[in-house]
Amino acid sequence: MKYRIVSDSSSDLLTFENCDYCCVPLKIITDEKEYIDDHKLNIDEMIDDLSKYNGTSHSSCPNMEEWLDSFENTDGVFCVTITSGLSGSYNSASMAVSEYLQKNPENNAVVLDTLSTGPESALIIEKIRELIQENLPFSVIESKVREYMKSTHLIFCLESLKNLANNGRVNKAVAKVAGIIGIRILGKASNEGTLEITNKVRGSEKVLSEIIKNMKSSGFIGGKVRIHHCQNESAAYTLRDRIKDAFPNASVFIQKTGALCSFYAESGGLLVGFEGGVK
Repeated sequence: MKYRIVSDSSSDLLTFENCDYCCVPLKIITDEKEYIDDHKLNIDEMIDDLSKYNGTSHSSCPNMEEWLDSFENTDGVFCVTITSGLSGSYNSASMAVSEYLQKNPENNAVVLDTLSTGPESALIIEKIRELIQENLPFSVIESKVREYMKSTHLIFCLESLKNLANNGRVNKAVAKVAGIIGIRILGKASNEGTLEITNKVRGSEKVLSEIIKNMKSSGFIGGKVRIHHCQNESAAYTLRDRIKDAFPNASVFIQKTGALCSFYAESGGLLVGFEGGVK
């Protein structure tokens, strides 16, 4: 059977090797311009544009038709979305899957709500690929990946919460604290799929120690870690080295955030997805 993994671009994976994969872009929209989260977009230019822009901006999820188009010519679809707690992407994908199955009752399709974004979504996609490569039945893959999702986690460290606050994702009073020089906000994806603030930390050195401390408290003892950064490569590599020092068996991968995660993480942001204990 030919199975495809389809994700919205919140996973930061526009392409994914060694499997049938498709990425459906989200969009960042201002009164002046639309930024489509695909391989054509210069994300650094987008970040620079938005830093100078004083109007309103928001994100937009794929519609049902865009999801449906990505399902063509396959026997089964594993659809992975940004948390339904922050976006309508899951709802649009669910409608598309329902339509797809009505037209193709002999096929299989499922929507997986990550209750997260960015690197945690990427870990889930990696797991689906691994299970597909084992030639397992569709239902077995779904069951195993849902079990895996119980032990994946997301921690984030942000220097600014402006866009999150302006779009109603976090409290504006908390966002003002992040605007104080030297203050970093640490948080995690909650079990309900919302953003939960856990720490307010001063200084970049303390931040990295707190990230590792929070990973340990979430049951991390080694294994896969994905660090996605927004214009903060130096901190990402320093964090990688510290994780490897504490957990030599950890497998750490670093990449830049895509447009959607860059919009919300903003410059300096770090998103850390990892395998830990059961939530």
